[in-house]
Amino acid sequence: MHDIRAVRADPAGFDAALARRGVDPVSAAILRHDEARRAAHTALQERQARRNAIAKEIGMAKRQGGDTAALEAEAVALRDEMAALEAAAAAAEGEQTALLEALPNILDAEVPDGADETANVVLHQHGDIPNHPFLPKQHFELGEALGLMDFGMAAKLAGSRFTVLKGALARLERALGQWMISLHTEAHGYSETSVPLLVNDATMYGTGQLPKFSEDLFRTTDGRWLVPTAEVPLTNFARDEILSEAELPIRLTALTPCFRSEAGSAGRDTRGMLRQHQFWKVEMVSITTPGESAAEHERMTRCAERVLTDLGLTWRRIILSSGDTGFGAARTYDLEVWLPGQQAWREISSCSNCRDFQARRMNARFKPKEGKGNVFVHTLNGSGVAVGRALIAVMETYQQEDGSIRVPDVLLPFMGGVSRIG
Repeated sequence: MHDIRAVRADPAGFDAALARRGVDPVSAAILRHDEARRAAHTALQERQARRNAIAKEIGMAKRQGGDTAALEAEAVALRDEMAALEAAAAAAEGEQTALLEALPNILDAEVPDGADETANVVLHQHGDIPNHPFLPKQHFELGEALGLMDFGMAAKLAGSRFTVLKGALARLERALGQWMISLHTEAHGYSETSVPLLVNDATMYGTGQLPKFSEDLFRTTDGRWLVPTAEVPLTNFARDEILSEAELPIRLTALTPCFRSEAGSAGRDTRGMLRQHQFWKVEMVSITTPGESAAEHERMTRCAERVLTDLGLTWRRIILSSGDTGFGAARTYDLEVWLPGQQAWREISSCSNCRDFQARRMNARFKPKEGKGNVFVHTLNGSGVAVGRALIAVMETYQQEDGSIRVPDVLLPFMGGVSRIG
């Protein structure tokens, strides 16, 4: 959510900032509703002051035995006018809020301009492209040949975009999640958290999923929502809170299933388990002061990078362009991993600094050590990392010519002695 004071102060600058995202000028409409709301409030205050004065005049007139009919009629008229003004103010505020809540975050100045992912910029790469002495297979070819990845059974049970994993491959997926959450809690200082997977409207609204992205979500019959990522409940820990500066930064992590409708992705990644309705992910969330959020963004991204490095994968960091940056983010780094079977780079982690955009929606603030008043916190989120995609990358990177899969060294303690899946 945007600060209406920023729109009032520089409407042209506000429109120019959003134009980088392809948003048409909107400040004039916002300010029109803002002016109507403020005018209604001013008129309401004037009429309330007159009603208060009339009440005193009526009391005085009655004590003196005078006629109060005209004053009482005026009071009734004022009451009706005030009701109409309250309705007008509420309507204008509703229109203003509807416009503001549909607008994406203002981008960081260093975000490259571009219409889509083709304008993303590679910042650095870790590792060389693996050179297998044989033609590497894709993960679903490996999994099905091993009899440990069953898409037919998943379709029978739930439909398309689900996967059944079996035996050692199911254990490898579990090992990845357990190892990642242990790394982030023991080495990176995140606090492990178990959160609800069903949340209410206010929680989805706070992180920006509602109202704009309802089609991307699954909703239950009682009005709750399945979380698309643990970012949603974790970030909302700060909703309607006033934290002390000494409490910040707050760093939270959770290993959870995630649920996404994949609306608009028909025909994309239909083979295998790259794009699923249900998948596991380790999420990292940070709640910081404004002055620390840029450094926290770098720190968070390095935490995700370490996961890929320790797994022995080839990866690269990119900064997303203006046309590819998500709705709530001011700046986003994506980590892409090389998949030998696909011979392609695929996103495996996304780390975003949302600054105070989510905090304004959530009314999440902190009390500075110095100075008066409360200040909106900055919120950040990043995947550390998507477990299913890490499984795919491990399978394709560590595949052997005979179709078996070697287990990365860091996962051996979580695999009960299994060092090779064959």
